[in-house]
Amino acid sequence: MTKPTLSKHFQTRLPSPIRLSQIEFAKRKDSVVAINTAIGNVSLPMHPAMRKRMFSLNAPGSPFEKGVVKYSTTVGEEETTKAFLHLVASSGFSTQGLFAQVTDGGSQAMELVILGVCGPAGSPEHPLLMIDPTYSNYISMAERTGRATVAVTRYMEEDGKFTPPKISHLEKVIEETKPGALLVIPYDNPTGQFFPQKTLNELGKLCVKHNLWMISDEAYREVFYLPGQASSIWGVTENEAPGITGRRISIESASKIWNACGLRTGAIITDNQQFHQQAVAENTANLCANVIGQYIFGALLHESKEQLQAWFAHQRTYYRTMAETVTAGLKRELPQLIVSAPDASLYTVVDVRNLCGADFDATDFVMYCAQKGKVNVKGVEKTLLVAPMESFYTARPGERSPGVTQMRIAYVELPEVMAEVPHLFARLLQNYLKLLEGK
Repeated sequence: MTKPTLSKHFQTRLPSPIRLSQIEFAKRKDSVVAINTAIGNVSLPMHPAMRKRMFSLNAPGSPFEKGVVKYSTTVGEEETTKAFLHLVASSGFSTQGLFAQVTDGGSQAMELVILGVCGPAGSPEHPLLMIDPTYSNYISMAERTGRATVAVTRYMEEDGKFTPPKISHLEKVIEETKPGALLVIPYDNPTGQFFPQKTLNELGKLCVKHNLWMISDEAYREVFYLPGQASSIWGVTENEAPGITGRRISIESASKIWNACGLRTGAIITDNQQFHQQAVAENTANLCANVIGQYIFGALLHESKEQLQAWFAHQRTYYRTMAETVTAGLKRELPQLIVSAPDASLYTVVDVRNLCGADFDATDFVMYCAQKGKVNVKGVEKTLLVAPMESFYTARPGERSPGVTQMRIAYVELPEVMAEVPHLFARLLQNYLKLLEGK
């Protein structure tokens, strides 16, 4: 008897590179312990104000004290939308004329934004212009919705720095492909590169010149390690880029800065009222975002700018210290390894091309670590889960991706656990190379 067939989309769908190793490791039957640095799943407690609300959902005055959980409006609870705007203001940017909509995490915000700025499904018209490598979920969301993408590529140099995107190169791609929008991640995932305000201003001018939407993923806003101030699309004003008003969109998230990945609470903020209205209209099919998550996150509205800045400073110190420890350890264990020293966000990219050659397959190594790799650490068998970088680059027919020899490591485990990462990575790589030699 024949069975119904899957859609072509489902037939070709593969797991996200940030989930791939976790899915494979779950199939193991041994007692090996995995340190999961493949996904940015933060291990820290949420902000105290958020925790207070979470642990008192049934307290007098709580909207959930009687156990009733109704839908919110599609745009989101007023307290929550104001909280997202309050956080923008706490970083020193004006929120005048901005509209906020709550979403189920930054992921849903990505999908809605792509639907709102790109050409029709299945058409190459008005693609999303990205700066590769870029967060792989943007590529996945574009594929899911049938929207086209184009990209300019940054390359990882021997010192671990990624070549910054040149305005002239971006402009050439814009003229050739006529994109609908430019996406930038100022506190970059996956590279850890930081885009200062001056760079964002230049990109804003480019968007005005070529009539593009400017999209900024600000999930990591305020987590940067260089001297100076935070940067944001909301710092790209009429003074810096005349004509920018009405084309700015930011994607917000509770996941990273606020240590609330599983809360699945995010937002779209824009200065374009029509985009805001239509994004809400599109999302009415989803009814509303997580209502309990909205309530917990809304507690941040009542924190002062000074209190929030103190939280940001604590987060920066925590991640900077861990990044310095891990990157130094990786270089010590494997001197030929190319390691990025992050200037922002929670990630390091490693490239093994000098150790293993240009034909190395990082995805195969990641699968080895997940499926059977192990190292004895003080009597405990452990392995390491990392994300292969190939899917963080836009596929180009006939071209080999720079990501085939690269992997992303997320600073999401506690410091004492992350301190084991350099040794684990080095030993697993050495074991894998010995295995290849024996074939």
